[in-house]
Amino acid sequence: MVTDDTTGRVSLDPSTQQSFDLRWEHYLPDLWIGLSKVYGDRADETLQRICAILLRRCAERPDDLKRLDEARLLEPDWLQQETMIGYTIYTDHFSGTLNGITDHLDHLSEMGVRYLHLMPILQPRQGINDGGYAVADHHSIRADLGTMDDLANLTAVLRAHGISLAIDLTVNHVAAEHEWAQLAREGQQKYRDYFHILSTHDEVNAWEKNLPETFPEFSRGNFTWDDDCQGWVWTTFNDFQWDLNWANPDVFCEFLDVMCVLANRGVEVFRLDAIAFIWKTFGTTCQNLPQVHDITQSLRQAMRVVAPSVAFAAATLSGPDDLVAYFGRGRHWGKTCEVSYHNTLMVQLWNALATRDVSLMETTLSRIPDKPSTATWASYIRCHDDIEWTIDDAREIGLDPVSHRRFLSDFYSGHAPGSFARGLIFHNNPVTGESRISGSLASLAGLELALEADDPAEVDAAIARIVMLQTAVLGYGGVPLIWMGDEVGILNGEWQHDPDHADDNRWVHRPLMDWSMVEQAHAEPHSIPGRIWSGVRRAINARRRSPEFHASVETVILPSPNQKVMMWGRPHPQGRMIELYNVSEHEVWFPMEALRSELADVVTEVLSGFEYDLTPMNLRLGPYQCLWLSDRSQD
Repeated sequence: MVTDDTTGRVSLDPSTQQSFDLRWEHYLPDLWIGLSKVYGDRADETLQRICAILLRRCAERPDDLKRLDEARLLEPDWLQQETMIGYTIYTDHFSGTLNGITDHLDHLSEMGVRYLHLMPILQPRQGINDGGYAVADHHSIRADLGTMDDLANLTAVLRAHGISLAIDLTVNHVAAEHEWAQLAREGQQKYRDYFHILSTHDEVNAWEKNLPETFPEFSRGNFTWDDDCQGWVWTTFNDFQWDLNWANPDVFCEFLDVMCVLANRGVEVFRLDAIAFIWKTFGTTCQNLPQVHDITQSLRQAMRVVAPSVAFAAATLSGPDDLVAYFGRGRHWGKTCEVSYHNTLMVQLWNALATRDVSLMETTLSRIPDKPSTATWASYIRCHDDIEWTIDDAREIGLDPVSHRRFLSDFYSGHAPGSFARGLIFHNNPVTGESRISGSLASLAGLELALEADDPAEVDAAIARIVMLQTAVLGYGGVPLIWMGDEVGILNGEWQHDPDHADDNRWVHRPLMDWSMVEQAHAEPHSIPGRIWSGVRRAINARRRSPEFHASVETVILPSPNQKVMMWGRPHPQGRMIELYNVSEHEVWFPMEALRSELADVVTEVLSGFEYDLTPMNLRLGPYQCLWLSDRSQD
């Protein structure tokens, strides 16, 4: 990099300059249209600032990452491949530090992990910080986890093992202790304009009429009075998380620069947390508004200029109608995020397990519009967050949505008759009586209760549920995300004794990684961890050798002739696959006619490798049994 001292312009070497110019020319139209829609008269000035940021950060990009950029341009489907297996961890609970992750590469490699998501690692505020989502410094790593140099070293080691690193970037808000917020409190108008600060309570009341409450149990309302600012600061989530004003192009430029810096440290995927909330329009819920997608498109195109190997993942708890929009609709089609987290799939899997009925799943998932063929879902059965019961389609099958959401919370908190679950109520809404659920996969699936009762049959059933759910996530297509410890059946953990976590029972499903269970899984295949590990590994290995799971192909929700059996299709050009999942503890006889209409008479069951003859009248499915039936030639 060479800087002209008279103009301040950055000069690139000829090869890098050529790549920059070609990408700038290619992505400029899609970058510009988003800016012009959002920033109007300020778009030209903002574009010049963006170009300067990109030139500076492009000049700083390490050679090995430039090579990765070129490789990814030749392999644009890298996130869509059937070999893409994801794993999500809290660094301190998994390995203590960033450097410690490399001590567990054997475990990650044995699972086939190629996408490692680290939960928030940027420096948060001290004390309660919403699990790290109240970021106080975007340019520092949490001190107990390591440094920015440690991050760069880790990403280099992971790349050498074929693993891409994903991190969270919270785009809706920063901690009240962030430098921008501190300068706003000091009265600097430039930084007051980074936030939404209202002058009067009447203004607050006018906005609140249309705004839902995210955490009504302990964080009422969406605004917090700040004495220093002498105003009401917009705080959607908590009083210590200040919402940013994305209508201000300064905020756009700040985040673009942060992304470039982190990308130059080797981050390959940005999970854009709380992205649905970043635009505020009076008289709306201020969620999922069109400007969100304009901003995302412009950020995405800008990043493609300097780091085309980097991808965006949208993290939103939006309902089915809004999920696909984060891949891009209309003029945004395929130009925003490469990945969107499939919250609806998670909810529907838990619903099917509780009701032993796939009707609601069929109704809801079949209505989700097709995504761009270049995009991919992130599918999961559990994540760091609570489970919110987004099931508005319940009326379509004769259920009252409010009553059914209450039933699901009762079932998974262990209060409904016949429940096998051991979850915790999270944020009961005193107005609606509805609530959400915390709990680990194993505890929600019945393993904790079965062990308490010392009931071998229930232990068997719980293990079967765990393996079935994980197999379904692996079979849906896209990037399947395995939550830390779920591969060996870690139960709910203790969280109450940590003062920073005592008021947030989501920490019950964020326990320390139990490496003794991993050792037991390897040494004792007939142990509980060993049986879960074996079942999950079997599905991972089957998926990795099956091109049907390439994410360019959509999963088709087929009408099942038996309400206890999920029936999914994967219509790949190399061969069609039908997946069957018995969501009940009962033996089911499934009519072969439903399969013969889709497949050849003789197929391969991919999970076991056995051949299946589909000419008899019925197929027996054991409790929670999964079958992946493929008519692709296995030669």
